Parts: sequence; C-alpha cells; structure tokens
Amino acid sequence: MFGRTIAPALAMGNATVVKPAEEACLVPLLMGELAAQAGFPAGVVNIVPGLGEEAGAALSSHADIDFISFTGSPEVGVLVQQAAARNHIGCTLELGGKSPQVIFEDADFDAAVASVCNAIIQNSGQTCSAGARVLIQKSIWDRFIAALKTRFESLKAGSPEMDLDLGPVISAIQKQRIEGFLDRAQAAGVPLIARGKIADGAPAGGFYVAPALFGPVSRSAELACEEVFGPVLAALPFDDEQDAINLANNTPYGLVAGVWSGDGSRALRVARKIRAGQIFVNGYGAGGGVELPFGGMKKSGHGREKGFEALFEVAALKTMVIKHG
Repeated sequence: MFGRTIAPALAMGNATVVKPAEEACLVPLLMGELAAQAGFPAGVVNIVPGLGEEAGAALSSHADIDFISFTGSPEVGVLVQQAAARNHIGCTLELGGKSPQVIFEDADFDAAVASVCNAIIQNSGQTCSAGARVLIQKSIWDRFIAALKTRFESLKAGSPEMDLDLGPVISAIQKQRIEGFLDRAQAAGVPLIARGKIADGAPAGGFYVAPALFGPVSRSAELACEEVFGPVLAALPFDDEQDAINLANNTPYGLVAGVWSGDGSRALRVARKIRAGQIFVNGYGAGGGVELPFGGMKKSGHGREKGFEALFEVAALKTMVIKHG
C-alpha cells in the first residue's frame, strides 16, 4: 500500500506525507529511512505516525494538503471526505468490501475451489479485497461445499515461522472483533460447515483465528452483508444467472468480484452487471497486480490506485492557450 500510493505521487512531482495505521507503522517508517538513504530530497517523503483521531485528523484537514488518499473503514472515509471538501481538494477512498466469487455449474471445479479458499485466508482474511462470499449455483452446491469443507478442515493457523496456511491477525482487538462475528452467527443459527485449526505448538497468546466456513447463509444475515476482515467465508446458493447478479450486488460494497464459468459469454454478461471496481473471470487476484487499476464503487469508495489511472488521480490537468503574433 505504501508503494502503490507513494510511487505514482512522486512520479507526478508531488511531495508526500504518510500517516500509517497505528498497528502497521514499522514498514512505512523503515521505508522513510531507506528513502533518505537513497538520496530523496528532504521533505519529499514524510512519515507521520500517530493516532487517527489526532495525526490523521490534523493531516486530512490541513490547508496545505492538495490531495488525500485513504484506505480504511467507511465511517472514517466519510470524515476524510468531509475534511477534503472543506478545503476543496480531491480524495481517493478505498473503504473495504464484501467481495463475491460467483461459481456457475460449468466452472473449472478444482481451480474454483482452490481460489475460493485462498482468497479468504490470504493475509488471514485481512484484505479489503478478500473473497468473503462464495455464491454457488444450486445444482453443484453439495459437491462444491463438500470440497470446501475438506479444504477448510485441513487449514492451520500459527506463527509466521511455522509457515502454515495463515498467520495471526494483527491485534487482540481484531481477534475479538472476528470472534464476535463468529459468536453472533452461531447464536443466530447460521450453519457452521467447517473450521480449520490452531496448529499444535503455536506460541501461546498469539492472535490466531481458525478459518471458518458458514453456509447456507441467508441473504440478509450479518455474515452476508458486513465486512469481517478475517478468515471467515459465507456461502450462499443461487438459482440462475440473474439471481447470481442480484445476490452479488446485494451488499453496500462494490470492490472486487470473481465470476467462474466455462461459458465466456455468460461470464462477461455477469461481470458487466456486477457493481464492483475490479472483476476477475475464472481467477481471483485479491486486488490484482500493480498494473491493474484498483478501487471501488458504492461504500467501497471511489477513485483508482495502481495502473496508469493512479497517475491521473494525483495530478491536475492544466489548460494553457497561447496566441502567437
């Protein structure tokens, strides 16, 4: 995130100020040191750690800031956008998602199963573009769920040194938040299909969350609509193409989606009708490469990072008309 935001800003001739998240500030601070060692002019790359309500609020409302790029919650995104509006400046907002992978009956079954699993455990589910919902055509529901169940039951969480399927989540608070979703889902009677395990020998006190697969999840359930930001997958069945489109669009978010089908025409039809900023057909990249424009619709935010589009976000077009003679 540091690189994909700072690089285009610098390439377009801007000085930059980075306010990293309180729980993830070490890498940006190191990058600031490396920039100084590499010979960047003083004042071009600035790192300002601190609390969001203090350092973040001060920066986003500062009159000398010309543009804001923010990644975080929709609630804080509203505050950032309000601060930008008071100074009449632009902003790019990436505010999370509840991204679906739509599995039609003619999909490449094994590839889809592997992708669905990987897209929710990557970074322990702590990516805004995590594939947090899997929408499965009813004709293959039982077979696909059985394959997912087998995979989830084999997953293990542990310390990074153990090199398992996933590591800890970032903090005790985040672990408690995820467990709150799990507890409420089970209290509401949402079927728990499978859970992974905390590996034997994982250091005590780690913020580990065993991956969980729920389904069928009702379309109005919290697990179907709200971002968990953890390794929790909600499975929902659908009838036909139109039902899949309606279900994919049935959240306030619109960041990423995946469509799996052997029928290229159907895959493109569905992809065009899903309201999301980045859509993969027969694959899923959880944000994709640095060359692919990335950003959302609806409550997932607006503006684009990565790709050439990112350069346009951090530059202003100036028209100059010169009369000769």
